[in-house]
Amino acid sequence: MDVKEIYDAVVIGAGPAGLAAAIYLARARYRVLVVEKEKIGGQITITSEVVNYPGVIWTDGERLTADMRRQAENFGAEFLMAKAERLSLKGEEKIIYTDKGKIGAFGVILATGASPRKAGFKGEEEFKGRGVAYCATCDGEFFTGKHVFVIGGGFAAAEEAMFLTKYAKKVTILVRGDAFGCAESVVQEVMENPDIEVKFNTEIKEVKGEGYLTHALLCENKTKEMYRYEDENGFGVFVFTGYAPANELFKDQLELDERGYLVTDRSQRTSLEGVYGAGDICIKELRQVVTAVADGAVAATSMEKYVYAKHRKYGIKRKKLKKSEVKETRKDIKGRGQEEGFITKEMKETLQPVFEKFEKDIRIKLYMDDSVLAGEIRGFAKEFEHLCEKVHFEEQKGGEGYCFPAMVLCDADGRDLNVQFHAVPGGHEFNSFIIALYNAAGPGQMLDEEIKREIQKIQKKVSMKIMVSLSCTMCPELVMAAQRIALLNENITAEMYDLAHFPDLKEKYQIMSVPCMIVNDEKVYFGKKGILELVSILKEI
Repeated sequence: MDVKEIYDAVVIGAGPAGLAAAIYLARARYRVLVVEKEKIGGQITITSEVVNYPGVIWTDGERLTADMRRQAENFGAEFLMAKAERLSLKGEEKIIYTDKGKIGAFGVILATGASPRKAGFKGEEEFKGRGVAYCATCDGEFFTGKHVFVIGGGFAAAEEAMFLTKYAKKVTILVRGDAFGCAESVVQEVMENPDIEVKFNTEIKEVKGEGYLTHALLCENKTKEMYRYEDENGFGVFVFTGYAPANELFKDQLELDERGYLVTDRSQRTSLEGVYGAGDICIKELRQVVTAVADGAVAATSMEKYVYAKHRKYGIKRKKLKKSEVKETRKDIKGRGQEEGFITKEMKETLQPVFEKFEKDIRIKLYMDDSVLAGEIRGFAKEFEHLCEKVHFEEQKGGEGYCFPAMVLCDADGRDLNVQFHAVPGGHEFNSFIIALYNAAGPGQMLDEEIKREIQKIQKKVSMKIMVSLSCTMCPELVMAAQRIALLNENITAEMYDLAHFPDLKEKYQIMSVPCMIVNDEKVYFGKKGILELVSILKEI
C-alpha cells in the first residue's frame, strides 16, 4: 500500500450528509474526495422551499447544497463526478472502483441515500411520463389546470401536494392508512388548504387511458369498495410512497436491517472498521436535511480518530490550510449577489480552468426568430461570449432544416457538430452546455474505448430530441449522454428543447414528464438515462 497515493477518506454520495462529512473532514485537514454519480446535492435539490433548517430563514435545496459544496471546497475537499461500481471495504486500504478509475482510501463514508419507491398499481409503468410522475418540481407545470392525485401519507407527499396546488385545479391526497405519518403542523397545513382534498384508507389499483390518463380505479381499504374516477381531459398521479435504500454497492459486505437500511452505531460506524454511514441510507426516525447533516458531521468526527491512527502508524503529516484561502472565501461571501447577469462571479471563476483546457475553437451559430426565447438566447450569447476566447457566437440567416430558435454547435470551420440547443441553457442545463463545449473543443471527457467503438458502429441516421425543464434535476444526465454520442458519430444528432417554449411538441407527443427523449420523431422514452443505456437503445433502432 502506497500511503502517498490514497485519500484519507472517500465519501460516496454528495447529498447533505456527504457534503457535511466533507466539510468536517477537510476542515480538519484530512485529504477527502467526494464521489457523486448524478447531481451534487442529492434529493433535496428538487425541493423548492426549505424553511425549517436552523439559521436559514428561507432557501431552496439547490442553493443550500451549492453553498455546502462551496464550503467543502474552500476547506480543500475534492469532488469527482463518477459512478461507483464496486467496493472492497475489508482491510486497511479501502478500494472504490468507479467508471473513472480505482480510488484508494483509509476510510469510507457511505452517504448513498435512498430513491423513490413505486406504488405498484396496474398501469404505473405504462403511463410513466404520460400522467404518472415522481417529481412535483420537475413535472408539476405539465398538470396546470388539471386534477392531480398524490399517493402517500408521509412528509414528502404532504409537501409536494402543497407545491402542486400552484398548478393543479385540485389536489387529492390518497393515504393508504387512516392517518398521515408526518408532523402535526404539516398535517394541519394540508388539511386547511382549500385546494387539497384528503382521502384516508384509499389507494389506486389501476390507471387507464389513450396516450394520457383518463380513468382510475380506486379502492376504499376498509370496506373494499371499488369505484372509478373519470376525466376525459386527463389528470395526473404523483407517487410519494417512501424510499428504497441505495445499498447495491455494499449489501453483501455490511450489516443491514430487514428493509435494507445500513446498521450503524451512535458514532455512525458500520459493521466494518473504517466504514461509516450517514444520511438516508441509515436506519433513522426522521429523514430530513438537518438529520442528514448531523449524521455527516458525526461520521466525519468519528472517522477522524480512525484516520489519525493511520497517520501515526505511517508517519503522515496533515497539510495546513493557507490563511489566504480563508480570507478569499470570506471576501467572496461578502460580495456574493452584488453582480447582475445570468453568469455569476462564482460561475465565472469555476469556468475559467475548464476554458483554459479547450484545444480548438468552437463556433455557435444562432438561427433566430421573433420569439421571446430568441431574445433570451441572444442575451445569453452576448454575456457568454466574453468568457472564453475560443467560443464564438454568430447569428446566421437561413437555417433551413433547423427548428427555430436554435444554437448550433460547429467546429472552427463552421461544420455542424450535430448538437443543438433550443433553449437558454440555464438552471440544471448550464452544466450540459459547458460539457458539450468541452467535449467538442477537446480534450473532452474520458470515455471507455469499447463504448466509443459501439457508438461509432451505428450506421443508421438517428435523431434524438431531448425535452427538458430547466428545473429538472434528472434531465442533465440524458442531455449530456445524448450530446456525447452525437459528437462521436456524424450519423447522430442531439437536440435539447426547453419544453416550456414548445407547447406543440408537448401536445404532439403527449408529454407530461421530463426528461423525455424522442428518437427519429417516433419512439418516445421517459426518464433519465446514462450513456450505456442510451447506446443500447440506439443500437436497436
